[in-house]
Amino acid sequence: MATAQKSAFYVALVCACFLLNHACDHDSLRFGYSGSTGPNYWGSLSPNFTLCSKGINQSPIDIVKHEAVYNPQLEPLERDYTATNATIVDNVFNIALRYNDTAETVKVGGIKYKLKQLHWHSPSEHTINGERFAMELHMVHFTEDGNITVIAILYRYGKPDPFLFQIKEQLAELHAEGCKAEKGDPFPVGVVDMTELKQGGDRYYRYVGSLSAPPCIENVIWNVLAEVREMSKEQAADLMAPLEGSYRHNSRPLQPLNGRMVQLYDKSLKIRKVM
Repeated sequence: MATAQKSAFYVALVCACFLLNHACDHDSLRFGYSGSTGPNYWGSLSPNFTLCSKGINQSPIDIVKHEAVYNPQLEPLERDYTATNATIVDNVFNIALRYNDTAETVKVGGIKYKLKQLHWHSPSEHTINGERFAMELHMVHFTEDGNITVIAILYRYGKPDPFLFQIKEQLAELHAEGCKAEKGDPFPVGVVDMTELKQGGDRYYRYVGSLSAPPCIENVIWNVLAEVREMSKEQAADLMAPLEGSYRHNSRPLQPLNGRMVQLYDKSLKIRKVM
């Protein structure tokens, strides 16, 4: 991607974040998930959102298992996650954990990407063989020159997710504050243990797509873990509770594949071929 083009994309991203900092100010320009500001209209809400309607490599997608192509050249996701300081923020359209000076990284295609933030969608944005899940976690990583890779984890309802116990109190505080809280202002969480999120990388699907919310920047490398994890219904409700009602269903509809290939990494197949 040309430097000038990349700069334009990042200006768009910054503008989008700025415009969406005040959910309780109903006069502000913002995108939504229904009605006149819903996904069908994102591309017309701002010149910076054009890719949302005109992009051809958009996310999310339906992953069809038997159409995914096993690629023996794909490597395991080398996730260097330990414990690090984080802040929690109500971004209006999602709840996110931010990592500003983190050493947490993932290596994709031989390149290290730094973890910058993670956030949740309800219900899941990606589907597997047409099945939509209760929640989806996006772990967003950047390189120094602005390339993006996302690790996506799908969740069904079941036993509680140990990772979420660490932010239970902060989620309750965000909910209690409601519109008295300044949307977009980070709230300190302290040290968050990330090791739980290193689990489940033995199989994953990779494809090239976009950010799944405006400005819908493309050339994002997606890694969707095949293992579906669990969280309780209470935890899912806690994650969505601080958001305004219309944003508690914050999933973009599926986008056309447009001829893109979905690749499969499978550790068991890789071992079998080596043997």
